[in-house]
Amino acid sequence: MEVIQLLISGISQGCVYGLIALGFVLIYKATEMVNFAQGDMMMIGAFVAVTFINILEWPFVWGLLATIGVMAVFGILLERLLLRPMIGEPHFAVLMLTIGLGFILRAVAGAIWGNEPRVLHAPYVGEVWRVGGVIIGADNVAIVLGTLFLCGLLFLFFRFTRLGIAMQAASQNQLAAYYVGIPVKRIFSLVWALSAVIAACAGVLTAPVSLIDPLMGFVGIKAFAAAIVGGFGSLPGAILGGLLVGIVEQFAGLYLPPGFSEVSAYVLLLVMLMVRPAGLFATMQQKKV
Repeated sequence: MEVIQLLISGISQGCVYGLIALGFVLIYKATEMVNFAQGDMMMIGAFVAVTFINILEWPFVWGLLATIGVMAVFGILLERLLLRPMIGEPHFAVLMLTIGLGFILRAVAGAIWGNEPRVLHAPYVGEVWRVGGVIIGADNVAIVLGTLFLCGLLFLFFRFTRLGIAMQAASQNQLAAYYVGIPVKRIFSLVWALSAVIAACAGVLTAPVSLIDPLMGFVGIKAFAAAIVGGFGSLPGAILGGLLVGIVEQFAGLYLPPGFSEVSAYVLLLVMLMVRPAGLFATMQQKKV
């Protein structure tokens, strides 16, 4: 029973890592940029949801939809104002820009919403089911179901919509996509919007489980490790890497010395880099010519 309980908690936490890792992978595949502020975008999304749901007292569904809209616009503005002028600059410059952006977002969040931890008012918070000797929280179930729903939507979007196919084409070969009439710059903006929306959904899903504060975005570092474990550039790999990191973290917290749980993600990352440097789904991230 203890193993099953750990698996449930690990899968729930791993889904959050996987969603944030999806944002890393989407931006990297489309623009070849690494956004180290992805975790902080999740934090901003959680605070925006708190504003609509807790402060303005909107119904949960309407607050979630408003949060998605605000974060989509936020992602577009970030790409237009900060990242687009960096096209053609060294990758190190873009990397430092996104790291600095993370610091700015944490400072802005502290100035607007304060540094006191907050709890998002969700309709499923506090509900618990007992199945045999296993305790299943409704919030954990919501995280898993929400992740499955988002992954299903992304699959349908990239498989059957013209915009999704255009995004895939731009990620495979930007120059060829431009020559066939795909507006590559507009696609980049939409990718950043989609990444911000996914980060916001991850923030809303995890908010009832963990407190919301300006430092919660540091979870993005573990999500980055998850993206590398799964194969940086692979969308299924991002989810699988997140699940592995979440499960390993839970078992390390129980069976290994105190404090090891916090570094287990990085230990897993080091092991993966030594055994399979390209990640679990390495064959899926080769670009087509």
